[in-house]
Amino acid sequence: MTHCAYLLLLAPALWSAAQMPAGRPATPQPENLVRSGVAARQHGDLKTAIADFRQALALHPGLVEAQVGLGEALVSAGDLDDAIDLDRQALAASPDNLGLQTNLGVAYYRKGNLADARRQFEALHSAHPDDLNATVMLGYTYNKLGRTADTIALLGPLEAGHLTDLGLEYALGFALLDTGNHAQGIARIEKVAAARHAADAWMLAARARFELQQFKQALVAAQRAIEADSAFPGEHTLAGQALFAMGEPDKATGEFQAALRQNPSDFTANLYLGILRFNQHDLTSAKPLLELALSIHPQDPLTRLEMAKLQNMQGNAGDALSILESLVKSDPDWIDPHIELAALYYKLHRPDDGLRERQVVKKLEDLQQKRGPSARTTSPQ
Repeated sequence: MTHCAYLLLLAPALWSAAQMPAGRPATPQPENLVRSGVAARQHGDLKTAIADFRQALALHPGLVEAQVGLGEALVSAGDLDDAIDLDRQALAASPDNLGLQTNLGVAYYRKGNLADARRQFEALHSAHPDDLNATVMLGYTYNKLGRTADTIALLGPLEAGHLTDLGLEYALGFALLDTGNHAQGIARIEKVAAARHAADAWMLAARARFELQQFKQALVAAQRAIEADSAFPGEHTLAGQALFAMGEPDKATGEFQAALRQNPSDFTANLYLGILRFNQHDLTSAKPLLELALSIHPQDPLTRLEMAKLQNMQGNAGDALSILESLVKSDPDWIDPHIELAALYYKLHRPDDGLRERQVVKKLEDLQQKRGPSARTTSPQ
């Protein structure tokens, strides 16, 4: 073909292009918008993802891939009501679509509508027992509902074939901790924490180890939570508690101060720092800390005990006496208030009452020796 003939063949196309308004972009194809929306969501650009999916649906109403993508993006953005409405409407036209069904269950779960989430995921699990994602989400929902034994029954048999599924491991680990299988639960939660470098998982492990009085391991887990996310709630507080229990008050003080910089209303940090200041005989600093802790949890026994000790030291024997007598009445087997009350009775020239309290203390000490180390501790919640 000659050069001239080639130009003649191109002429109609060139003329058509010349007639298009200058600067007007070609209309994007819905499939391309879906692909760009998925890419935007994967990169965390939810605003762009939502816009792309909505535009795709405007061009092609009922495009299931766009509906699924939009539902996922709306959930990620926290627009849960919009996500639920969208998924319900889309399921009316595509009732068997697994992506839409899963999106609806996740939206219910994220909103806290656990009854509907449970029904949704149970139906999914029944219809698609091999769908691991739906099964794991059902386990998470059972955990939220306090049905952790059901989570173990559901996910336990699946674990051997899915040891790398961190979602399954976390849900199962949480359930094991809740049902008292501490060693197994901690192992799974710390596996997830290390793999994800996740502060929430490290904190769950730290709390579990602290409750088991594994203070050094609890401190390590709390410190790893701090490394993962220095602003995660409670991590400095728990590190301080572990250091306090390990007999390192100076280091504990630093952690509690860091906790209060993050959250001045942190009950546990106020209480423990108040106790530390009291033990240092810095009553001026201890008082506002203990008073704030008491205002947050007025009935907490340990806080009330520390306030009674502070009142006694400041010469308010009557207020101290009232608190201590209330404490021994509500919990006769707690030895610490009896010890303080015995000393206060003698201070108030009530030797008979003091002797009675000393006898109670002796009796409780003998019981503790027979039982061995007491499992009962009163500590901030």
